[in-house]
Amino acid sequence: MKSMSNRLFLTFMLSLGTILAVLMIVIGQLFPVYVEQYNERSSTFSQEAMEKIIDERQISLSEEDKNALLTAQTIDMKDSLLSYVRARLYGVLAILFTITLILIAVVSRYMIRNFTAPIDNVTETALELAKGNYRARAHENEHERMMPLSHSINILARNLQDITTIREVEEERLKTLIENMGSSLMMIGREGNISIVNRVFLERFGMQLEHVQGKVFRTIGLPKTLEQFIDHVFLTEMPYRQQIKMEVQQELYNKEVYGAPVIGDHGRWLGVVIVMHDITELVRLEQIRKDFVANVSHELRTPITSIKGFSETLLDGAYKDEKMLLSFLEIMHKESNRLQMLIQDLLELSKIEQHGFTVNIMPMGLQDALIRGAELTGPRLDEKNMSFHVDIARDVEVMGDANRVIQIVTNLITNAITYSPENTTVTIRLKEDDTYGIIEIEDEGIGIEKHEIARVFERFYRVDRARSRNSGGTGLGLAIVKHLVEAHHGRIQVESSVGVGTKMIVMIPKKLTNSLQ
Repeated sequence: MKSMSNRLFLTFMLSLGTILAVLMIVIGQLFPVYVEQYNERSSTFSQEAMEKIIDERQISLSEEDKNALLTAQTIDMKDSLLSYVRARLYGVLAILFTITLILIAVVSRYMIRNFTAPIDNVTETALELAKGNYRARAHENEHERMMPLSHSINILARNLQDITTIREVEEERLKTLIENMGSSLMMIGREGNISIVNRVFLERFGMQLEHVQGKVFRTIGLPKTLEQFIDHVFLTEMPYRQQIKMEVQQELYNKEVYGAPVIGDHGRWLGVVIVMHDITELVRLEQIRKDFVANVSHELRTPITSIKGFSETLLDGAYKDEKMLLSFLEIMHKESNRLQMLIQDLLELSKIEQHGFTVNIMPMGLQDALIRGAELTGPRLDEKNMSFHVDIARDVEVMGDANRVIQIVTNLITNAITYSPENTTVTIRLKEDDTYGIIEIEDEGIGIEKHEIARVFERFYRVDRARSRNSGGTGLGLAIVKHLVEAHHGRIQVESSVGVGTKMIVMIPKKLTNSLQ
């Protein structure tokens, strides 16, 4: 920042040099006039002295010779004196000009530097502040005239630093709040591009930030119900709240969605913000509370009604007919077994759903579990004249509870037999990848509608209610399977086509993770 002082110094020296040069020119122009006046006076005195000498010595000269002598003397004196004085004067003026210019330059340089140094310092500080370095400070000296300006700049710098610190703290707090809030958050710009999503949103929808940030919300694969909700907020530009049901990765979720427009300064419309509270568990518990009595009473009513009706018939005298008695007792025995199965499944599911339920994890082979499950379901398979097709290249070792895995396989095979017609095949496959041992149970049954796949793991949910009830099922088998798979930190998927069949895919981890340990 020395350019300012240098420019000021050069400007001052050029101005001063110009003034001195003009002054010397003026002096040089006036010098002959003064010398001429001086010569006239000197010649007059010389003539008078010459005439006096001639008169005193009585030198006889004609008037013409006398005038010629005086004239020659005057001219000679004038020329010699003029040349001498001019040379001496110019030399003295040059020396004086040089000395004066040097002295003035030194003094002015010192004064200009003292005057411009605070300005340069303040300018440098202002430039640092403009770059975002709010820690920069100007030098303050109470003896300087620029001290109020330096003090003001420092106050400005401190205020900017405080504002920046507060802004950074607020941004960090806001970021922490957004990332750690339990609800999904998404902010969409006025053009429909997603500007902000939090970690919960990405986890719930199984997405990556780079695949979402800056993209139009309609192109990232959001559920249609959510897209319609966002369109409604865009169209109305009014706050809106709604409970919607959406399917994400073959699972149904209930969300309480709140959307509102984002209004900036001067009433400018910037976009919308969407907040989704996951109320799936609350809705599930409420639905369980409502449905439990209805479902259980419905499931219990048939066997109880049968047992009561046949027992009353027997008491009315039908016991005397031995053939009818045996038939009724057989039906009552069958219904009591069904009642026992339902109660056992309810107790089993209740136990699995309890907080803190764990399985006995240890290395085990999936091949033995599949063989044992096939053996347990063999009699039921023979009743429908069905067969197994086993596709097992080699055994796969996983970390699991052998008894619980056998229970999973048994329930899935039983389910496949129940929903398959006679003379069909149930295929059992065993695969693996880098992370999981994979069990596939595929049937050639009635299949499942796409919109029902996400609900097959619900309690008492049946694809074909009349058929499954007649088969003796309780409607709790797949719910138990899902909870047992989750207890192993595994995954279960369903692939199905109506009229073709259904494939159940169970993935059990091959190694212990931190959560399993």
